[in-house]
Amino acid sequence: MESVKTDRLLRLAIGALVVALIYVIYAGIHQRVVVAGDSAPEFSVMADSGQTVSLPSFGGKVLVLNFWATWCPPCVQETPSLSQFATDYAKKGVVVLGVSVDKDLKAYQAFLQKFRPAFLTTRDAVIHEDYGTFMYPETYIIDAKGKVVKKIAEGADWNDPQLRQYIDSLL
Repeated sequence: MESVKTDRLLRLAIGALVVALIYVIYAGIHQRVVVAGDSAPEFSVMADSGQTVSLPSFGGKVLVLNFWATWCPPCVQETPSLSQFATDYAKKGVVVLGVSVDKDLKAYQAFLQKFRPAFLTTRDAVIHEDYGTFMYPETYIIDAKGKVVKKIAEGADWNDPQLRQYIDSLL
C-alpha cells in the first residue's frame, strides 16, 4: 500500500514538472516573437560595407529588415526583387538591411558575389533570435519611430504594386 502511494506521488510530481517545463518553454518562445505593433528590438552590427548600423541609426527612415540564408530557396528567389526595391526606394527614405544567418562564410560570400544585392548586408547569428525569427525569409518593416508595422513571414515579391503602395503609405 505504501509503494502505491509513493508511486502515485511520484507520477504526480513528474506530471507537474512536465507541465512546468512546457510552460517555461512556451513562455520563453512566446515572449521573443516580435509582431506588428511591437517596438523593434535594438541591434548594432557591422555591415559588409564596413558601416556600423544600429536601429537608432535609421532614425527618420523606414527600415526593411530582412532575415535570410543562402540555403533558403525563397530567400534566393526574392533577392532580385528586394535589390530592385532597395534601389527604387533608397532616395525615398527607405533602407533595406539583409541579415544572413549563414554559418558558412564561403557560401555567404559566394551568394553576395553572384547576386550583388543592392542593399546593406551582414551576417549575424544573434539578431534573428531577438526578433524570434527561425524560419526564413522573414522581413520586418519598421517605421521611422522604431515600431514594427508589418511582418512578412515568407518570401515576397518586392515589385508587387500592393506591397509598394503599403511602403509608400509609410513615407
